[in-house]
Amino acid sequence: MLANLHNADIPRPVLDVLRRLRELGFAVFLVGGCVRDMVRGVPPKDFDVTTSAHPHEVQGAFKKVIPTGIQHGTVTVVIGGTHVEVTTFRSEGDYHDGRRPSSVKFESDITEDLSRRDFTINAMAYDPISKEIVDPFGGQADLQARVIRCVRDAHERFSEDGLRPLRAVRFAAVLGFTLESATRAAIPPTLPVFRKVALERVREELVKLLLSPRAESGIVLLAETGLLEVFLPELARADAEAARLARAAAHGAPAEVEIRLASLLADLVTGPQARDIGMRLKFPNKVADLMGLLVEHAALEKRFADADPALRRLLARVGLGQLEPLLAVAHARIQVRAPDRLPDFLKLQDRLRALAAAKPPLSAKELALTGGDIMATLGVGPSPIVGEATRYLVETVLDEPALNQPEKLKELLRTWQAGKGR
Repeated sequence: MLANLHNADIPRPVLDVLRRLRELGFAVFLVGGCVRDMVRGVPPKDFDVTTSAHPHEVQGAFKKVIPTGIQHGTVTVVIGGTHVEVTTFRSEGDYHDGRRPSSVKFESDITEDLSRRDFTINAMAYDPISKEIVDPFGGQADLQARVIRCVRDAHERFSEDGLRPLRAVRFAAVLGFTLESATRAAIPPTLPVFRKVALERVREELVKLLLSPRAESGIVLLAETGLLEVFLPELARADAEAARLARAAAHGAPAEVEIRLASLLADLVTGPQARDIGMRLKFPNKVADLMGLLVEHAALEKRFADADPALRRLLARVGLGQLEPLLAVAHARIQVRAPDRLPDFLKLQDRLRALAAAKPPLSAKELALTGGDIMATLGVGPSPIVGEATRYLVETVLDEPALNQPEKLKELLRTWQAGKGR
């Protein structure tokens, strides 16, 4: 593991920041997730720097510095267009809101800084220039053992920051690690603190867990620790077999958040309820709307015997752009619930794709007549009858798309109008 760390590819601007602060006599290290990833041999997404230099001293050391979180000791150094976040060693006061410390105190000792962090695997610091690694809480050993363990007392860590229990489960799912026994045992008694966490933050962690290759085991762990009941009771309260099937469907679905969530919820709630869950978890309206739509129409096994007009009406309700997500959700469900029906599903999938490829008229705007054309044909001005006539034409061309030609539609309108006159 040390070989991975020493051979890691660290961007030049990050090394320049480290060298400059060292030249000025400050202690300086890479810290947190980037060190964890480098030890594992995984390229970090970003690099965080921690130093004994105070924020004003960091600002004085570089030409361009952005005071991104200066009250908490964090500034962003800009070198050659690269942003490098630099935070002063710090300790923290009491947590009053279950999320943030009431105060921050700058420190000169890196170990003091590491002791405030959440998990041992995130509480390591590394100086790539001197090759020094600081690992006071056994992060390397826990990475080797594939364990998520809180720094020092787990109950205390989780009582400070209510998001940490969810992060523990998310790390376990994403990395394929287990929760150390004391860390796991500390989650249920600290759930009241977790309940204070903003649902936007819960959503961010949930999405990372759901999109991981171990989503199924991650959801099980959420349920077993009581976390799931707090933000997704619809799944937490489902009977054991329904929950198992829901997890398996989500796990087998493509790694797209709307598709995995819809696969998870499709047999537990209605479409409107799924949309409400999306809104409750603070997803964008567009995502919540799609979740609702996919759940509402997910049971495609009910469509196996449908004729083409009925399938075109399904396409009209779903929209051609959402056909593939719907097929993905339906496939994930059928794969776990009725695998013997997969051949029938694949036939329906082929039919739906063929109907969509023909680009049939599915809405009023795709009719070969405009609203003005319809009024001229009927000899009327703007009135409710125009909407009624439009709906009649849409229904007619859904039954028979070949009729969507101007003269044929006009002829249909005249016959329809004559019939209404009787």
